[in-house]
Amino acid sequence: MKRLLPLLIGICLLKNPASARPNIVLIMADDLGFSDLGCYGAEIRTPNLDQLARKGLRFSQFYNTAKCHSSRVSLLTGLYCDQAGSNSLSRGTTIAEVLRTAGYSTAMSGKWHLSGNPVEFGFQHYWGHLSGATNFFTGDETFRLGAEKWKVPATLNGKPFYVTDAITDFAINFIDEMVPGKAEGASENPFLLYVAYNAPHYPLQAPEEEVAKYKGVYDAGWDELRKKRYLRQLESGLFPREFKLSPRPRHVPAWKSLSAKDKKWEARRMEVFAAMVDVVDQNIGRLISHLKKKGAWENTLFLFCSDNGACPFERTRGKDLEPWDPKSYWCYDVGWAHVGNTPFRLYKQNQHEGGISSPLIAHWPEGLKSAAAEAPDGASQTGGPVTHQPGHLIDFMATFLELGKASYPKKVGSRTIDPLQGKSLAPIFKGRQRDGHETLYQHFGTDRALRQGDWKVVAAKGGRWELYNLAEDRTELNDLRQKHPERASRMIREWFRIARNVDRLKPGQLKPGSDRLSPLRFGKRNDPGEGAPGKKSSRKKKPK
Repeated sequence: MKRLLPLLIGICLLKNPASARPNIVLIMADDLGFSDLGCYGAEIRTPNLDQLARKGLRFSQFYNTAKCHSSRVSLLTGLYCDQAGSNSLSRGTTIAEVLRTAGYSTAMSGKWHLSGNPVEFGFQHYWGHLSGATNFFTGDETFRLGAEKWKVPATLNGKPFYVTDAITDFAINFIDEMVPGKAEGASENPFLLYVAYNAPHYPLQAPEEEVAKYKGVYDAGWDELRKKRYLRQLESGLFPREFKLSPRPRHVPAWKSLSAKDKKWEARRMEVFAAMVDVVDQNIGRLISHLKKKGAWENTLFLFCSDNGACPFERTRGKDLEPWDPKSYWCYDVGWAHVGNTPFRLYKQNQHEGGISSPLIAHWPEGLKSAAAEAPDGASQTGGPVTHQPGHLIDFMATFLELGKASYPKKVGSRTIDPLQGKSLAPIFKGRQRDGHETLYQHFGTDRALRQGDWKVVAAKGGRWELYNLAEDRTELNDLRQKHPERASRMIREWFRIARNVDRLKPGQLKPGSDRLSPLRFGKRNDPGEGAPGKKSSRKKKPK
């Protein structure tokens, strides 16, 4: 489809990166949905990221793995999760290890969520928590500064401790240690800084004054807010108007069906989520300001993405407590997660587009310059230039290898390294059509997908495979498997080949799918309202 050919957006090199390799700042948010930034359609205030998008580049088809730890494995190694050895990284090398051998200084601040410690995998500097989630006010026992345990204080740098702020505080400290001009012994080499914010992953906790900024914003409910996000996405050039908004699924009640009490609770917890995203954006503004102060901004490749789609898990405890009380533990569930993944279907863990689609913003003053681009259907491009070329977290490694003039190893210590899966994004930064992936493989648990060109097969929870033409139906509303059974069968066989021979899944994970769509079960909603579906079974099933 001509309209969906990647946009040539007039990006031209201002300097030759070969003569001055770029600094790299790679930021990953946690459980941020595709549409949860202003420049991707949200009503949430994200002026710093929006400004990066206007002067840089937005990706409309960038993929993660739909789950926290597996996305971190792929981001770090350029491999599929199990292929790399999953949490152990036993068959992968990290972006820090390869860039460090090429002379880069390396640092990480934030959530690790893998085995070991980042300092064991090429990062010279590290502060953060090794756990997959933490209390935003009190932390947990896994915080480390380098390899040493770090006790969470009540205050840090004169402010009440809050994890998002602290991640930035230490990132700024590491910049000072790596950039000449301030810290004694700072390196003249370029640097890699990986910042892994835990926000807006549950528990939904934010300072009172930040939550107050969103009072009343979500009173209209998820049905209305989702329509508005979709319209903003069309207006900003993210999608052509032929891409339809996926309908509210049966497991999400109509907003108007909820009682007044339920509406108040639902709006309240979305206010907290929005505040958490807002605080992330404020902290990104702090990073940008510090890089400019250090004279390191112009030749810094700045990338922002998310580890999976919005999260549908309802695990709220302490509903009666305020979200700035450290003892609180709020979540939201499918209603707002459906908004977060606008315009797509399904959520974190699923391999449908709602689970695997990530915002990706790329900004690099000395490496790319974005001119005004032709937007689909006359859209105004108010959110900044867009590329529709598909990309994946596995592409970061190949990109950094090229820009950093580094070599991909066959062995690191006792680890024998698998062949690289990713492909460099650098041609896209230069405004060119890159030689993209013939096949993109997706897997988490019993959710599966494979994309070849514009075609995608996908199955949820070990259920029936579906086939979609993403060039015409990115929101996966028209299953074409019955019309194209041979294509679907070939792609399904290829999924199993990659799963078995490349990703090395265990036999239990290679069972054939059902011939029926699997029922989708989510955590029990609090006070679900009259419109919520009734329980079909008395057995409680915790989401994986």
